Amino acid sequence: MLLEYIAIGVMIALATVIAVIAIGLGELFGPKKRSSVKSEPYESGIAPIGPGTRRMPVRFYLIAVLFILFDIEVIFFLPWAVVFRQLGLFGLAEMAIFIVILLIGYIYAWKKGALEWE
Repeated sequence: MLLEYIAIGVMIALATVIAVIAIGLGELFGPKKRSSVKSEPYESGIAPIGPGTRRMPVRFYLIAVLFILFDIEVIFFLPWAVVFRQLGLFGLAEMAIFIVILLIGYIYAWKKGALEWE
């Protein structure tokens, strides 16, 4: 029974060895000279202005979380669509309840102004 898990154990061990070798080679052959210029954040070739960490508005995170939440909930439509005919009227009613709950959450977020990008 445990013979079935040997392949998984070998794969995990092999991945660990490869990761250790890659990190070791990077440390061994990588650049060692540190400087303040190399430590600066770099993006788009523009010289950074101000501190490297800036406060982000909470609204950005709220919209991102709402997007992920509704995106993941919409994923539940695919399995339902695959077995729709086997579920019959019961499956249709259950999905209608699910969609109503989704719409209530969406309308609530919309009315609270959570989807406004300022």
